Amino acid sequence: MNDPDRGEKPSVSGARVADDTGRPKRSRRRKGKQKGASSAAVSPSAGQAAGLSPAAERPQTAPSGTNARRNKRRKHAKSVGAENVRPLAPVGQREGVQQKPADGHKGRRKHRGRKSGARAVSGPSSVPVAAEAIAEPRPVVQEPRREAAPPRAVEREAYDAPLYAALDLGTNNCRLLIAQPTRPGQFRVVDAFSRIVRLGEGLAASGRLSDEAMDRSVEALKICAAKLKTRNIRRARLIATEACRAATNGESFLERVKLETGLDLEIINRETEARLAVSGCSSLVGREAKSVVLFDIGGGSSEIAVIRIGDNRSSRLANHITHWTSLPVGVVTLSERHGGRDVTPESFQGMVSEVEGMLANFDCPSESAYAPEDFHLIGTSGTVTTLAGVHLDLPRYDRRRVDGVWLSDDEVTAMQARLLSWDFTARAANPCIGPDRADLVLAGCAILEAIRKRWPSRRMRVADRGLREGLLTDMMADDGVWRRGRHRRNNRSAPRYPAKPEGQAS
Repeated sequence: MNDPDRGEKPSVSGARVADDTGRPKRSRRRKGKQKGASSAAVSPSAGQAAGLSPAAERPQTAPSGTNARRNKRRKHAKSVGAENVRPLAPVGQREGVQQKPADGHKGRRKHRGRKSGARAVSGPSSVPVAAEAIAEPRPVVQEPRREAAPPRAVEREAYDAPLYAALDLGTNNCRLLIAQPTRPGQFRVVDAFSRIVRLGEGLAASGRLSDEAMDRSVEALKICAAKLKTRNIRRARLIATEACRAATNGESFLERVKLETGLDLEIINRETEARLAVSGCSSLVGREAKSVVLFDIGGGSSEIAVIRIGDNRSSRLANHITHWTSLPVGVVTLSERHGGRDVTPESFQGMVSEVEGMLANFDCPSESAYAPEDFHLIGTSGTVTTLAGVHLDLPRYDRRRVDGVWLSDDEVTAMQARLLSWDFTARAANPCIGPDRADLVLAGCAILEAIRKRWPSRRMRVADRGLREGLLTDMMADDGVWRRGRHRRNNRSAPRYPAKPEGQAS
């Protein structure tokens, strides 16, 4: 360092640069200060006149002078963009700041020492700066480029999950679901199909499946087979219920289905059907519930399961079934016996009395007598979903609004009375009933009324789900796709709140 008393000050970074001749090059910003600098070098300052050394005087002026020079450099770089003005370095490359190491570890801030009480001014940053940044007056700080996440990124890994398929050929409907497991106990529906085929039409009178009913069912099953062939299905289960159980030609019909569609359906018994209904609706059983009666009003049979939940709730709600029964009556068989098109209050009461007689043989206590606050009904069938849709006054049936909705006992009574007051044309004109169900809905209400009389409850929950969801839930649970460790590895980005339509299980 040169002696300050000889009139030469220490060089400041960016302030004085030597050229090839060894003479100092002065930038334009220093021209305005040349006169003051020369006088300062010749004339002693006030501190020197008072007997103070230059080192003692410097701390009072150096910081303010340095800040002034820095501010002027910034202002000049914005307005002029002169080539001899050093641009501001990006954050992390400025004077006195050490850039964070590339390996991710925190770097320690470099402390500059002080000499003779004066603040040391650092030179140019030791961190290399790109040539493009030096040429520009105001370099642009570019962050590391991150790849944009695709739409619905939360489901990106869910698409890699295995596919499962469940098909339910009932007395009235043919239904198919293809789904992927997501969060534990839940799945995402990839494809679905449902069609009213009325396979059990005329079964109660003849004991056989009619040719027309079998033809309708085979055509629907061909569509299901085409959907299954386009998917890489890990595991599938295809079932047939009451119509094929009761018909004398049920087995031969399934052989025809396998020959024409390639689908191999199995006929399940009534107990399995009741357990599958519980598995499919288990997520709708509230945590506060201690006992539940779940019923599935089908086309040819109606399954009822009594569930008692203790302090240790199992992951499979079907393990808590204490009593179950399957009534050999459904909306198709009951409407054929009593007439479903023109229903009077007397004929309606006759249907209710027939179902009550069947329930009288079911040896099970009334759950509501023990804990009315912790007891409720769950209904899964077209009957209860239709009642909910009419109650909500929907312009068209919407599963997202119906599934899981609560109906009070008074609301159910009012809806049944309202439907009973309508004739066939009025029922068919309702968008939540339609002509396909107009002759079946009151038979379903009669079965529901008999169940409500046997197990009175202050509220009922509606489930737009059933056997297909139960099949999917059981297959996924058996394969262990929801185990905690495997879920973390294979499905970290699965949707946290399932999109509709979607089935769930507790």
